[in-house]
Amino acid sequence: MEYYLLIKLIHILAAVVLTGTGAGIAFFMFMANRSNNPQAIYITAKHVILADWVFTTPAVITQIITGVYLMNIQGYSFSALWFYWVVGLFVFIGICWLPVLRIQYKLLELAKNSLDLNQVTPEFKSLMRTWTLLGIPAFIAILAIFWLMVFKPFPVA
Repeated sequence: MEYYLLIKLIHILAAVVLTGTGAGIAFFMFMANRSNNPQAIYITAKHVILADWVFTTPAVITQIITGVYLMNIQGYSFSALWFYWVVGLFVFIGICWLPVLRIQYKLLELAKNSLDLNQVTPEFKSLMRTWTLLGIPAFIAILAIFWLMVFKPFPVA
């Protein structure tokens, strides 16, 4: 049972890292964008990409591994409605996140151009709106998964 609690702790910590990094990235990128300061935007865009590789990606992998392990330990069914909702939301988040990763590299390139021009380009602003529009539903889906994990409103077995 102690091993179960350790895996559960790791699963929860990964969820916290994933959620916190997502919220932090969104906040700092949003604030840098609002500043219209090309240098702040460029540096923030570089750090956002780094944070996704250092924190978000390992947290996602950890969530999958520990989640499957916890399902097995607890005897939860992989064909339960609850599991379908969790996986569906997780996939939805991935569908939003994968384009965001690509967009972040384009934003970095546009931020570098803005730095050279000493003004933020309209293309950057437009792509930032897309980045934000993909991030909002993904973050809401993360919160929905938290709700599902805590309340388990559907049968799990």
